[in-house]
Amino acid sequence: MKYIIILGDGMADEPIAMLGGKTPLEYANTPMMDELAPKSEIAMVHTIPDGMKPGSDTANLAVMGYNPRKYYSGRSPLEALSIGVDMKPTDIALRTNIVTITEEDVPFEQRTILDHSAGEISTEDAAVLLEAVKKEFENDTYHFYVGTSYRHLLIWDHGEVISLAQPHDHLGEVIGPYMPEDPVLRDMMIRSYDILNEHPINVERAKKGLNKANCLWFWGAGTRPALSSFKEKTGKSGVMISAVDLLKGIAVGAGMDVIEVEGATGSLHTNYEGKAKAAVKALLDGKDFAYVHVEAPDEMGHQGSVEKKVKSIENLDSRVIRVVVEEMNKAGQDFRMLVMPDHPTPIRCRTHTSDSIPYMLYDSTKPQNHTGMLYNEAMAKSTGKLVEHGYELIDQLLGE
Repeated sequence: MKYIIILGDGMADEPIAMLGGKTPLEYANTPMMDELAPKSEIAMVHTIPDGMKPGSDTANLAVMGYNPRKYYSGRSPLEALSIGVDMKPTDIALRTNIVTITEEDVPFEQRTILDHSAGEISTEDAAVLLEAVKKEFENDTYHFYVGTSYRHLLIWDHGEVISLAQPHDHLGEVIGPYMPEDPVLRDMMIRSYDILNEHPINVERAKKGLNKANCLWFWGAGTRPALSSFKEKTGKSGVMISAVDLLKGIAVGAGMDVIEVEGATGSLHTNYEGKAKAAVKALLDGKDFAYVHVEAPDEMGHQGSVEKKVKSIENLDSRVIRVVVEEMNKAGQDFRMLVMPDHPTPIRCRTHTSDSIPYMLYDSTKPQNHTGMLYNEAMAKSTGKLVEHGYELIDQLLGE
């Protein structure tokens, strides 16, 4: 038996008027999920422990079977593992987004954050911009590291875990109330705008009608993580397939292999089929478990694009789930597959919420018979089943 999790990040949502009162998951054309749903267990799961922030960090830890209350030490330290930063006990890691803020002639604190991802800037362009700020800011205390797209890292030697606002929680808002209180971080944020706004890369982006990547935004501070081995914990060897450093970092911390897929971007236009085929190959080559993470639904939720969020779910269905199912069946390989989001990212608020989410658990050797069942939020709620502790759901996937 092989085991698969296909995770559509932020896929869950709320009913939307322009979709006739349906959620994007209900509205999307998903023939593969529609085919699997009557044969599967459909229910709800709560992945965000009460009192913890609804992030992809805590949620994905839970989906992988790690209790966030025990294992979570901050988001950025997990990303540091992915990048290959060997954090010292005295190090604090901070996520460093390159964001878009407005250019109006007002004091810096009165400007507005437009885009937490700077138009999903490419890693290549972002690396050039980060190098420009490194020349000004880097010293024995502060070290910057390039991540993926707009997502980068700052290591603060002998720093402290301070409260910092998540940029995607405050899109369209004046930034002053959400700037760091720490004077050095605050100063770097302000000065980064002066360095980046008229950088040649941003001049060209503006000419093309793209959002400028014109400011640093620090958040997600944390200390060095200590995850237990996934293999020792579950008895299963595993691989992670994701374009996002956070997920790769969780995998590294858990001792799983990370498979890099060419063209995997973390955006709507990613290599869906490549991810699916990489998972199947790893399983058929001897691995027990594959985690396929697709970031696109979450990014489209943050952008507030109903149309693109629906499209990302349709891509997940036709270009990931279908490929995995067909290839595993073709190989004659028994498998269990869990399809789910990690948390909702509703179009309404363009950020994460802590609401419970729907999951679909399919076993190729024991197809169920639930006539008329579909995989969506409403159907999952109607079953009356809820896994209260998200980190226990993996036991249902892996249990013999």
